[in-house]
Amino acid sequence: MADVEALTAHEQQLWRELGRLVHALPRVLEDDMTKTAGVTMTDFAVLLVLSEAPRQRMRMAELATATGLTASRMTRVVNGLRARSLVDKERDRSDARGNVAVLTGEGLARMRAAEPQHLTSAHRRVLDHVPAEAIPVLADALRRITATLVGAAERPSGR
Repeated sequence: MADVEALTAHEQQLWRELGRLVHALPRVLEDDMTKTAGVTMTDFAVLLVLSEAPRQRMRMAELATATGLTASRMTRVVNGLRARSLVDKERDRSDARGNVAVLTGEGLARMRAAEPQHLTSAHRRVLDHVPAEAIPVLADALRRITATLVGAAERPSGR
């Protein structure tokens, strides 16, 4: 342990606040979405990613990576969305070993109906508390951190 670098006071504060955030934020976002929009944050994330995908379809493994979920969790989420007719699942035509999630018209409508609550929560819970000039830097840092956690190839930061 002697070669482990100690945290500075600011690093310690950031690390502790980040720990509190990762426990508190999902709970309040989930409450915001389920009470008013009728979908979970995870459901919304899957519907949103599918809505932005070419032809509103995506291989399950790619969808899992894009949302930060494990493959097994993605299967459960898609099966739940499928049971509510929000997503279809079919064999990948180019590789029969895989499945493709396909957004249905009803799924797109549900995502669009939930989007205002999602945006309200994003602003009220996070964005309104971050100085505008810090948002690009923070977004890039979080993207890089997430990329190392989910093993995804780094995506462009949008700048």
